[in-house]
Amino acid sequence: MSAKQQALHRSSLVSRGFVVESAYYEGDKAIVVVRASGSFGLCPSCGTASRRVHSRYRRRVTDLPLSGRIVKLLVIARRFRCDAVLCGRQIFTERFAEGVLAPSARRTARLDSIVHHLGLALGGRPAAGFAKRLMLPVSKDTLLRVVRRQSRPPTDPLRVIGIDDWAWRRNHRYASIVCNLERRRVVTLLPDREPATAQAWLAAHPTIAIVARDRGGGYGEAAAKALPHAVQVADRWHLMENASRAFLEAVRKSMRQIRTVVGATTIDPKLLAAERLQYEGYLRREETNAAILALSKNGIPIKQIVRQTGHSRKLVRQVVRGERHDVFRTRQSSLDLHLPWLDEQWASGCRNGAELWRRLKGRGFRGSLRVISERATRRRRAERADTQNLQRIPSARTIARLMIIGRDLLTKAETVTVAAIEAGVPTLVEAGEIIAEFHLMIRRETEAGLMTWIERARASLVASFASGVARDEAAVRAAITLPWSNGQTEGQITRLKLVRRQMYGRGKLDLLQARLIGAE
Repeated sequence: MSAKQQALHRSSLVSRGFVVESAYYEGDKAIVVVRASGSFGLCPSCGTASRRVHSRYRRRVTDLPLSGRIVKLLVIARRFRCDAVLCGRQIFTERFAEGVLAPSARRTARLDSIVHHLGLALGGRPAAGFAKRLMLPVSKDTLLRVVRRQSRPPTDPLRVIGIDDWAWRRNHRYASIVCNLERRRVVTLLPDREPATAQAWLAAHPTIAIVARDRGGGYGEAAAKALPHAVQVADRWHLMENASRAFLEAVRKSMRQIRTVVGATTIDPKLLAAERLQYEGYLRREETNAAILALSKNGIPIKQIVRQTGHSRKLVRQVVRGERHDVFRTRQSSLDLHLPWLDEQWASGCRNGAELWRRLKGRGFRGSLRVISERATRRRRAERADTQNLQRIPSARTIARLMIIGRDLLTKAETVTVAAIEAGVPTLVEAGEIIAEFHLMIRRETEAGLMTWIERARASLVASFASGVARDEAAVRAAITLPWSNGQTEGQITRLKLVRRQMYGRGKLDLLQARLIGAE
């Protein structure tokens, strides 16, 4: 045997502190007879060491499986006499080292740890089935008992928390979850979402300095009463979502005007001829051209215009020389040389993409079938974009979406519809600009213009949303400037829902809390 190799002793297969006396098979089980390696015991009451053995007894303990067999430890335990005069205990049973075997335990500590983690990961019935395959005889009830027993609520001092509600049953019963945002872990689950319950829990934790919560009034009211010194932070995602919802409500309020202006819209045939309108980019280029031409007419040289506008020298020179007056930018295509022939075929009635591709291939076209098919599809859509199609009024939700996305992503009918709405309902355009400004404040984390924004928004179609922001101004400012938000709490709620589904929705509050906290 080399110097690096060591002999394998039977005692190394069991937990430390045990000495193996014998081992044998009993059916499909392996029985290992062990005893403690120490020669004395410590009294659990007074801590006095004793060597006086009163008697011995046997404990049957389950250990980790070995070679596909269940292992039963037959522990020969001792009872000692306590010689301390003032100790009320005369006889005590032998205690084993911490992390080896607990008093009255039927499983070793290392097996109990595996049982605990199985229960945390899978719950009761699924974990019991998996444990059976691992040769770990444990029932589903035992798994859940172990999870509950070993649950330890966090004791870290709380400074920044997030609180939100979650549904036991949607629209019927709700509870609350509290998270430590600094340590990214669940702190506790509250049985309901009543302000009084949240207030009582918050009052019991005076070290909390920051409370991230949703925009509902319940948690804000509870935090204000229980922790008047704490900073409340409104959830940024809810602020963005509420702002978008406010714009949707503004569109719904303006639907009568929208129907009027869209119904009276005159369609420009030139717009219908364009395959994909890039209206927004066109307006941006026109504004740039106008600004450069205005400076040039005032006698400002090109070099100074470049410094003032920040545009390149090449672009400024093109605008000044009149070389940048495109209506819509077009993309070069392999079909450009064949477009007249394709138009003739289309007019003659051949509108099948595969047939057009076969004919065009005979004329020397080397492109793929997909190119022709996509053009045929676009051509059919263009023909459907007639006056009747354009005057079909979309829903309020569709209009709200069309007004906030880029113009180069819209179809011809959508672009003309949005342009008509913007020309005929200027108050809706203003509301959209106000909401976009609010979103920009949150993204750029600048709250300097919040009061100005509130005053402007109160005179628009989103006045209700502005009033809500004004009532919760301090929390909104904190949401814009501070790094904390309730998004992490929402993620913990998603994990909580997964745990509930694993238990088929039957887990009680203490078991849910034990699995959420224990898994961390």
